[in-house]
Amino acid sequence: MNLISAELLKLRTTALWWIFAIILVPLWGLALGFNWLSMNAALSLSEGDIQEAGLGDLDRLVSGLYTSGQFSGVLLVLLLSAILVTSEFFHLTATSTFLTTPRRERVIVAKMVVAVIIAVAVWLFTTVLNLAITPIVLGSMDQPTHLGEPFVWQAIGLNGLAFVLWSLVGVGAGVLIRSQIGTTITLSVVYVIGTQVLSIVFYLLDEFVWDGFMALRVLVPTFASDLLISGPQLPEDPPRWVGGVILIGYAALMSVIGTLVTKRRDIA
Repeated sequence: MNLISAELLKLRTTALWWIFAIILVPLWGLALGFNWLSMNAALSLSEGDIQEAGLGDLDRLVSGLYTSGQFSGVLLVLLLSAILVTSEFFHLTATSTFLTTPRRERVIVAKMVVAVIIAVAVWLFTTVLNLAITPIVLGSMDQPTHLGEPFVWQAIGLNGLAFVLWSLVGVGAGVLIRSQIGTTITLSVVYVIGTQVLSIVFYLLDEFVWDGFMALRVLVPTFASDLLISGPQLPEDPPRWVGGVILIGYAALMSVIGTLVTKRRDIA
């Protein structure tokens, strides 16, 4: 508990956390607006046209509204979780931290716990906003709130799981890269631009090489996360639990590698 308290204190003294908190709200608003437009456009289409347009079904669209802000929220959690580690090297406190606690894996575990706390806090914040605003948005389109439907609460719960798993990936990435600027740039580029580039790559491979490539895009963490929360988008997509397994695998791999590297790496 002392280590966790110490990590929380370090977090509170890091100026970036409140900057991220300020950024989160407009990014959530943009996501809600995009999901609103998607839902509104889908309501003018037939079910077959919705599927052909790659929007999924109406359940998926409603789930998207109730989990608005997931893409940007996860990115902020990912970066802040990595900064929990990289700030030690940026501020030259890593040596004193590990000398105070020679069992380095305990420090990493404490950082993981704090990262999970951050993830849950961001998930709760965006979920409260979504539960307050989405029924109004649905009402403006003459749609029921769907709050009595199990798929809505399933999506909200799985959204929380995705936040937690991405926070663990962030800690692992921070251990492996160590540079605060390098980690921030790398994760941002890979998460945002990499996702878009890989979407194009998988589409081209599916069109010109093998028509099963689109099903393999779930191996990309961001696509796995989306599948876990909202379910299949395209007919060839696997079940949502596959996305969860893949995301858990990435989180476990990054956590284990990060802990092992920290134990062996020279920190002087």
